[in-house]
Amino acid sequence: MNLKKVKISKNVKKNQSNYDIDLLIELNRQMLLIRRFEEKAGQLYGMGKIGGFCHLYIGQEAVVVGINSALNDNDTMVTSYRDHGHMIACGMDPKGVMAELTGKITGYSKGKGGSMHMFSREKGFFGGHGIVGAQVPIGAGIAFSHKYKKDGSICATFFGDGAANQGQVYETFNMASLWSLPVLFVIENNLYGMGTSVKRSSATDDFAKRGDAFGIQNKTVNGMDVLDVRNAAIEAVDFCRNKNKPFILEVKTYRYRGHSMSDPGKYRSRNEIEEMRKNGPIKVLQNIILENGYTENDLKEIDKNIRSIVNDAADFAINSDLPNDNELFKDIIID
Repeated sequence: MNLKKVKISKNVKKNQSNYDIDLLIELNRQMLLIRRFEEKAGQLYGMGKIGGFCHLYIGQEAVVVGINSALNDNDTMVTSYRDHGHMIACGMDPKGVMAELTGKITGYSKGKGGSMHMFSREKGFFGGHGIVGAQVPIGAGIAFSHKYKKDGSICATFFGDGAANQGQVYETFNMASLWSLPVLFVIENNLYGMGTSVKRSSATDDFAKRGDAFGIQNKTVNGMDVLDVRNAAIEAVDFCRNKNKPFILEVKTYRYRGHSMSDPGKYRSRNEIEEMRKNGPIKVLQNIILENGYTENDLKEIDKNIRSIVNDAADFAINSDLPNDNELFKDIIID
């Protein structure tokens, strides 16, 4: 179910006759898997099965699914603490991700990383970072590695509108442009940095244009439409790969839940959230699928299969063992 392995045409246009139905179904499957996984994670958190911080990706699924569909197998990815969706999109096993959330030895970081700090070198996923904006220079460093090795790969580096005002982000923009690094900076602008609206925290909310000062190509796209994201990502990824230069892609999206599980989200009205839900990413794509010959029952069957995968992942996590005492200092200290 890894999108990177789906061989499809890249010239998907917003014209019904040109839609690749296999592509539409796969994009829908990926977004549904993320949505149902996050819903289950929220349930387990409420049951006390997941501790610590937990930031859900519900509402933003089109961003990482659209971006990832334009990447190659050898490309890499790094993101912030809202990372479960990115792990699933790049092909990490939901069982291993859920096991890590519950602190079990079968998790990707053997139960020691939790929600914000797991990675998979095999899938090219380098975290999961808890410090706001810290992943941005790391992403540039990974891109530097690609350039140094001349392996033709790029690094997709995700961060939010809150992190966009961090000084280290601009230092990274400067170095990425100066050194011509193949890094795709993806700004997931969900309109709120924790509980603060971008209108109150940013002098200008046109985050993509900030790349102009560093000579970085940039674009803003609708993050609630996975096909819009994908088409923009294809352009951006090809630019980074072929020009060996950075690109900034601002994706305007929206999270339906609070910043984290402890956030009641009282800074937003119920009407605002419901209005955004009317044109949510999964609903928008499924409407197109229905126009292309599929039925509601077909979509329900896909959803049923996805729920089964997620339930199996939850059962696997709950029934897995906790790490033992000998695991405490492994992978932490190098002699």
